[in-house]
Amino acid sequence: QVQLVESGGKLVQAGGSLRLSCAASGLAFSTYSMAWFRQAPGKEREFVAGITGSGSTTYYADSVKGRFTISRDNAKNTVYLQMNSLKPEDTAVYYCAADPSTWKIAAMGRGAMAYWGKGTLVTVSD
Repeated sequence: QVQLVESGGKLVQAGGSLRLSCAASGLAFSTYSMAWFRQAPGKEREFVAGITGSGSTTYYADSVKGRFTISRDNAKNTVYLQMNSLKPEDTAVYYCAADPSTWKIAAMGRGAMAYWGKGTLVTVSD
């Protein structure tokens, strides 16, 4: 059974930093592309960042480019999202997702990812 468990979400002030983690189990982690999505209150879920199985290629939404960094540690079956220069508009529930393909993250999340976590809440106060 595949499980993705996010952690690290909390209340932070604008301009601050936060690192989210997603621990994966039940899958051959290094063969899966991983991604972070987010959903703000009253809005649709949106792609934030993605990374290929080897970690060699990353993708970012324009809204977070230069501020967020996605990375992974295949030895720990964990993917991270380092978030810097946080803004109130970054407030959302952040979800981790996994898929055996690469094209879905290259397409910025178009296409249903195979597995999802339950999310972790990030609140940025101004």
